[in-house]
Amino acid sequence: MHPILTIAIKAARRAGNIIQRASLNMESVRVENKKHNDFVSDVDRAAEQAIIDVIMEAYPKHAILAEESGAKGIGESEYEWIIDPLDGTTNFLHGHPQYCISIAMAHRGQIQQAVVYDPNRNELYSASRGVGSFMNDRRIRVSKRINMNECLISTGFPVVDQSMLDTHLAILKDVLGKTAGARREGSAALDLCNVAIGRVDGFFEFNLKPWDIAAGSLIVQEAGGIVTDMHGEQTWLESGDIVAAPPKVLGQLLPIIGKHVK
Repeated sequence: MHPILTIAIKAARRAGNIIQRASLNMESVRVENKKHNDFVSDVDRAAEQAIIDVIMEAYPKHAILAEESGAKGIGESEYEWIIDPLDGTTNFLHGHPQYCISIAMAHRGQIQQAVVYDPNRNELYSASRGVGSFMNDRRIRVSKRINMNECLISTGFPVVDQSMLDTHLAILKDVLGKTAGARREGSAALDLCNVAIGRVDGFFEFNLKPWDIAAGSLIVQEAGGIVTDMHGEQTWLESGDIVAAPPKVLGQLLPIIGKHVK
């Protein structure tokens, strides 16, 4: 295992312990509203600090891009860690067990290492570029389904930035008419991991942040899937508009989406 991946796993598990301890006493969790439908808790911040502490102890000169504390050292290092300490905060605050820790490391702008940890199921997804994707110690692959009417597609509703809501609903209507169904579970990082392990056959969402998708995207790619933007291009990390699926499903999903996006 790559030493950077070892540190990422250590950081993810430490954050997971903080989150799960807090989940046993939700009445003590303090919550703030960053903007409409965008929440942050003291648990997010404590988990993020724990992750950063582990990384900085091992790699003090690396840059950090984290959801709650922002950017540190960007442009000063070839190595950048992209961190979401609690992807699915709204789920966590409601006791809905669909949330995770997401940690990626990019070298010269290309994601090289990734960890997504689901502390509820104790499922740890990891990937190193060129090595493959794993859930715990088992290598994982995207699904082999190729007929859209058999496929299950996951998505996320645009509840914070609702500028694409009508477009999203139009796409979803078409998807529902051509597939076995759709799911909205509230954690983009876990949605991507579900593509990687074959629990769903595709994923799309608009207006995500780098920390939502950096780790999950590499896990999909190393599991044999393809990640693009809504036009099949590679701007997804910058735009936040993302589609992920096995190759043959992606080829059918992109035209459905493309009818509705400029």
